[in-house]
Amino acid sequence: MEEFHKVRRLPPYVFEEVNKKKAAARSRGVDIVDLGMGNPDLPTPKFVVDKLCEAVRDPRTHRYSASKGIAGLRRAQAAYYKRRFGVTLNPDTEVVATMGSKEGFANMAQAITAPGDVVLCPNPTYPIHAFGFLMAGGTIRSIPAKPDEDFLRAIDRAVRHSIPKPLAIILNYPSNPTAYEADLDFYAEVVKFARENEVIILSDLAYSEIYFDGTPPPSVLQVPGAMDVTVEFTSMSKTFSMPGWRIGFAVGNARLLSALARVKSYLDYGSFTPVQVAGTAALNAGDEAVKEVRDIYRHRRDVLVESFGRAGWEVPPPSSTMFAWVPIPEAYRAMGSIEFAKLLIDKADVAVSPGVGFGEYGDDHVRIALVENEHRIRQAARNIRRFLTAESGAAREPAAAGARR
Repeated sequence: MEEFHKVRRLPPYVFEEVNKKKAAARSRGVDIVDLGMGNPDLPTPKFVVDKLCEAVRDPRTHRYSASKGIAGLRRAQAAYYKRRFGVTLNPDTEVVATMGSKEGFANMAQAITAPGDVVLCPNPTYPIHAFGFLMAGGTIRSIPAKPDEDFLRAIDRAVRHSIPKPLAIILNYPSNPTAYEADLDFYAEVVKFARENEVIILSDLAYSEIYFDGTPPPSVLQVPGAMDVTVEFTSMSKTFSMPGWRIGFAVGNARLLSALARVKSYLDYGSFTPVQVAGTAALNAGDEAVKEVRDIYRHRRDVLVESFGRAGWEVPPPSSTMFAWVPIPEAYRAMGSIEFAKLLIDKADVAVSPGVGFGEYGDDHVRIALVENEHRIRQAARNIRRFLTAESGAAREPAAAGARR
């Protein structure tokens, strides 16, 4: 049977081969150290869980909720932006609660995209940034992921040469998977360009609180005039270890958020009210909990860089996010990221994400997630060291045998 139109527009799910191999190994009893999916292993803070339990006992919270989020949650997000970025938001018109940033991004694409609209999307990047618009009938034009002059030249070239003119530019800093960071000077250039060319900015700021070595990552909304053209998406999944709770936000331009809210009103009634109540408590009182999460990821990053380096695989230390974006060792780079990720499962009992899953320009990298504790990370490093040592020994043996002959 022929596939449906929207399904045909989606490329094959490139993580599937790796996931199948990982599942098969586990079914045989193999202990796989899973550094692939960015699924936080840390528990949600106790005070957030306690607030959920308290709210769920009130039968009034069992009814339909509010699609754009309960008022208290939207006020808490506005207060966070004021406290963290110095950005003033109207919680009634400039904040929409979403079921995670992924759902928010996909529904924003549905709200603003006409068939054939061109969207400028970094490559590599988080898959929903492209696939949300592909499912909505849009067309993706890839641009560099790194926030530098090449990025700025690419968006200028795209506006001059794309027909129709691009609808939107997607930003994602700190970036998943590359961990690139942007500063306010870069954001100011993009905002100036977007306003002059009447292009929408969609910024994914899901990793704003997972930073290690420098100043906290800024929001593009800190740039004067950004509110005229920008919607920014955040999530509570990583900062409060709440991935399964599905709470995120879209904030910024009121006209764009009105379109998002209208689409959402036809599709959902929002997250379960007790979840939103607990999320409100987290935002209002969770700064210390966020710091604890950040410190844990920083320590895991340091262990990863140190232990993998000693194992013979250099890991560039990310300054933010819960991921390392790691070049495939030179001896294996030609096989590509999917085959290398499968090889690591077979030979080292370690799972990573193939870089090509984030775009064709990521195929010489893999993404390593900091979702196992330090002991498991060191175990992965030992496994990889044995794998690399054995492989290099096997490569030397034929050469030595040839020399004897």
